[in-house]
Amino acid sequence: MTETVNLFVTCIIDTLYPEIGEAVVSVMEKAGVEVAFPRGQTCCGQPAFNAGLRAQARPMAEHTIEVFENADGPIVLPSGSCTAMIRHGYRELFADDPQWLERAGDLADRTYEFSEFLVDVLKVVDLGARYNGKITYHSSCHQLRDLGVNRQPRALLAEVEGAEFIELPHSDECCGFGGVFSVEYPEISTAMLERKISSIKKSRAPVVVSCDAGCLTNINGGLHRQGKPQRVVHIAEILDGT
Repeated sequence: MTETVNLFVTCIIDTLYPEIGEAVVSVMEKAGVEVAFPRGQTCCGQPAFNAGLRAQARPMAEHTIEVFENADGPIVLPSGSCTAMIRHGYRELFADDPQWLERAGDLADRTYEFSEFLVDVLKVVDLGARYNGKITYHSSCHQLRDLGVNRQPRALLAEVEGAEFIELPHSDECCGFGGVFSVEYPEISTAMLERKISSIKKSRAPVVVSCDAGCLTNINGGLHRQGKPQRVVHIAEILDGT
């Protein structure tokens, strides 16, 4: 029987990168699952939560719970940061409300980051993907530190035919985005981005793979402003290549 998963596409992908969302659906279907898209989904509330605006984040979190608690099956997000918000942030946000905390916990228990779901739940690493060239991998902060997801995307990339994987120096260092962090502390954020771009240059890989569209946006912006030829793509776009 084919399993059905629910895609939480996230704000930034829905708004700026619909092609990533399409690639996610394509990869999931190749992995043998059907993809449902619950209507009414919006922001998970992470930007407001990270800015300390808990009262503003709560209605968005409640709405997300209401949308997805009526959808049976796992919830998959192509974003480590949004996954971390649902899995950990919601429990903190509703810590003083037993009713909502239980509902948030039920949602968190069936929420997975995209690469995590493929490798750990579906037990799939080879999707028949092909990419001719050198690639490297940037470990986004929430995915690595909050979720502990690092092995899974690397396992998927290792099976991409034709790809030569090069380790990114200091791959676990933040790119400087951090959502509102880059707005509140622009000087620090810029310095962190400069260090990340320097590491990319040292890797000599023309393509950097990330699992978070926030990192993709920030690093690509820096590369563009500096006139660098490298680019950052979402892992789903690599896995969807044939």
